[in-house]
Amino acid sequence: MTKSFESLGLDDEICAALRERGIETAFPIQSMTIPDILAGRDVCGKARTGSGKTLAFGLPIVQMLERAKPGRPTALALVPTRELATQVRDELTAAAHAKGVSIGAIYGGDPIEKQIKALRSGVDFAVCTPGRAIDLIERGDLSVADVTKVVIDEADRMADMGFLPQVEWILRNVEGRHQTLLFSATLDGVVDSLVRRYQHDPARHEVESKGVSIESMTHVFLQVHEMDKAKVAASLIKGADRTIVFTATKHGADRLAKKLAGEGVDARAIHGDLRQNMRERSLSDFAKGKVQALVATDVAARGIHVDDVDVVVHYDPPQDHKTYVHRSGRTARAGESGVVVSLLLYNQELEAKHLQKRLGLDIAPIEVFSNDDRLADPGRFADPADQGS
Repeated sequence: MTKSFESLGLDDEICAALRERGIETAFPIQSMTIPDILAGRDVCGKARTGSGKTLAFGLPIVQMLERAKPGRPTALALVPTRELATQVRDELTAAAHAKGVSIGAIYGGDPIEKQIKALRSGVDFAVCTPGRAIDLIERGDLSVADVTKVVIDEADRMADMGFLPQVEWILRNVEGRHQTLLFSATLDGVVDSLVRRYQHDPARHEVESKGVSIESMTHVFLQVHEMDKAKVAASLIKGADRTIVFTATKHGADRLAKKLAGEGVDARAIHGDLRQNMRERSLSDFAKGKVQALVATDVAARGIHVDDVDVVVHYDPPQDHKTYVHRSGRTARAGESGVVVSLLLYNQELEAKHLQKRLGLDIAPIEVFSNDDRLADPGRFADPADQGS
């Protein structure tokens, strides 16, 4: 049963700010967690990206937050990527404005002097990547002494990216009495150790994911020829609204984006060597439908949270089955279906066979050329009626 935000205990100003954005009813993770957070309990939430957890932790924090002194925020959210830091800030800006709360994104790749200036003018709620937060703490420009609310967002991704030692360093330095909220797609292994070490009798909530699963996607494996490979990718992109293409390296992403431009496709490369403002602009244009495709490396793609991606293309093979699932999960979000296309050169078919075995798939590769009309609707490759076309 859907619930209104008013019924969960949120203030009229916050509910009005949500209504202005067309948000009337709460997602399951919000209905489950907001009352416990407002009650002051530690909360441990298991939910995938796209489940609405930013509003789940952000709205009650904005409602309860005390104003900060310069350089001493009263709430701290730790997130794995700079893209997620800006997305969390932007998602909560309207509610924060309604309550007179200042929210800031603190991340590497942005001029540190600009962030120091913002902190000195008073940031109540700091949304930080761990590395930049530690830099500022060690410089004396950010203090966690007044923090009463701590959020660890996407804890599993932080573990995957090797950030947990930094996260724990920060958590050990938050010494005063505080409420800790942790959200993660998985709660086993090292994430469970975070829960046991840094949370006190947390209320545990889990949302069954209808979204990212291998079964919810259509998987297509295409055998292509080296000279025709970029043209095949271009044909796939032209037939879709939004496509994310994965390459193994940053250089490969740049090179492919140029090749696609030569094929009349507006594609932008996304990787760690690009300036932050360029990455943010590309992500924004992609989300608005102004750009047809993003060409991304695996690490950069962790910051991409865009719904309605209808095709994911593995231009270069993933390192392993887990990477295949992570990449492919950019489509088939929030219960939607999506198509995942792997492009294979002749010497990559055995590798693909091993990958499929780990994934529980058994799909024969289909040889194609860039003039194949099925590329405009790649789901047809999975239709037996189209196999012989």
